[in-house]
Amino acid sequence: MTLLEDIHADHGAEFDSVGGRRVPRDYGRPERTHRAVRNGVGLTEMPYGVVVVAGDDRIEYVNNVVSNEVPREDGEGRYALLLDPQGRVETDMYVYCAGDRLLLFVPPGEATSLAETWREKVFIQDVDISVATDDFGVFGVHGPKATEKVASVLNSASTPDEHLSFARGKIADVGVTVVRTDAPTGEEGYEIVCTTGETEDETGTSRSNVRLVFDTLLTRGLNAVPFGRRTWESLTLEAGTPLFEFELADELPNDLGLRNALDFEKGCYVGQEVVSRIENRGQPSQRLAGLLPESVPDRGAAVFAGDEAVGEVTRAVESPMRDEPVALAFVDFDVTPETDVTVRVDGEERPAEVAALPFVEGSDRSGRVPRYE
Repeated sequence: MTLLEDIHADHGAEFDSVGGRRVPRDYGRPERTHRAVRNGVGLTEMPYGVVVVAGDDRIEYVNNVVSNEVPREDGEGRYALLLDPQGRVETDMYVYCAGDRLLLFVPPGEATSLAETWREKVFIQDVDISVATDDFGVFGVHGPKATEKVASVLNSASTPDEHLSFARGKIADVGVTVVRTDAPTGEEGYEIVCTTGETEDETGTSRSNVRLVFDTLLTRGLNAVPFGRRTWESLTLEAGTPLFEFELADELPNDLGLRNALDFEKGCYVGQEVVSRIENRGQPSQRLAGLLPESVPDRGAAVFAGDEAVGEVTRAVESPMRDEPVALAFVDFDVTPETDVTVRVDGEERPAEVAALPFVEGSDRSGRVPRYE
């Protein structure tokens, strides 16, 4: 569950479940909140699962099972995929080198199964794998004023400049790690990581670290608007960012166009066994595209070119910034912006246009926008 349910409830949050984790869905008027994030800065609790990999062979072990080169220097991070033996996405993750351990941030509900599977494949290596989801609170700060917001409350450090790099400092006397994100919302973004222990505040009273950090981010310095999962999904959709639960699970990396998750100089591994090469010089069978439908379709709605089914919608919203419906869909690779397409809505085929991603250009560009080269 969320670490701060009572605080979210005090701000009017309604709740939902993602990967078995209870999270704020919205705080009322999500479209207005969406615009507030795009025009200023917003704060959200990130429901990651956290896996810690320690031991002398930690980098070699993880490097052999994920799709990207694992960072080796303290303060560096990478976005990577874990693939099954058929080369399809089992999960995505952010891998951070934090001194003598690697921290893996994975989608909600994925940490325990990932750790258990990896433990079964450790033989003679010096590797220790543990689940630490309950040990950390992670808060996302996103918007064109995110850097100004974080800088206004961060002490003993400067905000990191490079995507997926991090710095250590303090917020409200709580030790924190500040990560520069790869801009999944299409805006400047940071994730603030703290432990779930306690710290004495200025009055000498012990308070929860996550409460101190969340309260400070929300109300001190430049104010931030709280936002929930519904706004997260609409922001990332406008930014052209595929999410695990909608677009990534069980798909092929080539079809997803996730160039930032792949190191083309290495093989793709499951356990210690090479199952495929990541680099595939052949044309993908499908691609992830943007659609501008006449009305908002359901997830799974069929996409047609003439009488032929050429794809399926993965996610769709009424875009607060464009004031029109937008959607992501897997379509046949040869479907282009010049292709006349329709989308099935309420049992009828409605006109749509194939559109370039992202739908909205913000203060930063998502590292996950699909690219096909």
